Amino acid sequence: MRGELTAKGKATRSRIVEGAAAVLREMGVASATLDDIMARTSTSKGQLFHYFPAGKDELLVAVAQFEADQVLEDQQPYLGCLDSWEAWEKWRNLVIMRYEAQGDECPLGSLFLQIGRSTPGTRAIVIELMRRWQESLATGIRALQANGRLPADVDVNARAAALLAAIQGGVSILLSTGQSTHLRAALDQGIADLRHAGRAAA
Repeated sequence: MRGELTAKGKATRSRIVEGAAAVLREMGVASATLDDIMARTSTSKGQLFHYFPAGKDELLVAVAQFEADQVLEDQQPYLGCLDSWEAWEKWRNLVIMRYEAQGDECPLGSLFLQIGRSTPGTRAIVIELMRRWQESLATGIRALQANGRLPADVDVNARAAALLAAIQGGVSILLSTGQSTHLRAALDQGIADLRHAGRAAA
């Protein structure tokens, strides 16, 4: 597909991607076909290949980007406003609720298994997701510093990176076992460590 999409074209493409994401969540990446996606989105084969000339793999990459964006969107509004301990607790609860509801099925992980991390664009999606997530956490830690809840000498980037790594470890165990115990512990310990840093400076 060449050139910029019109507003209508962008809306159509988004509708196809969101519909495809729903089909893949319900049926699984390996089982879902283009016919299933076309039926769900009321799209013809001509329309589908107009927006995704390379076919299913290109569509799967677009769905992977949608799912990556959804990871952060599902944490709002708290992820974007971590300026108090109350907000951090609400964010923590939202993250746990999201992943417990997801259980041991990860749409994003399933997509990457299907299309491969070497497919152009897929690794960049993961890198950008982690960058945005870590920066949101760092922004929240800076907000606590600005409010006097954390000392200025707290290493913001290291704390945000460690917290994100802990979350990802907890999520990985949840995906393997179906149990959220480790994710809960990772979040609780990460937030407790931040609060301890604040109390130590008080």
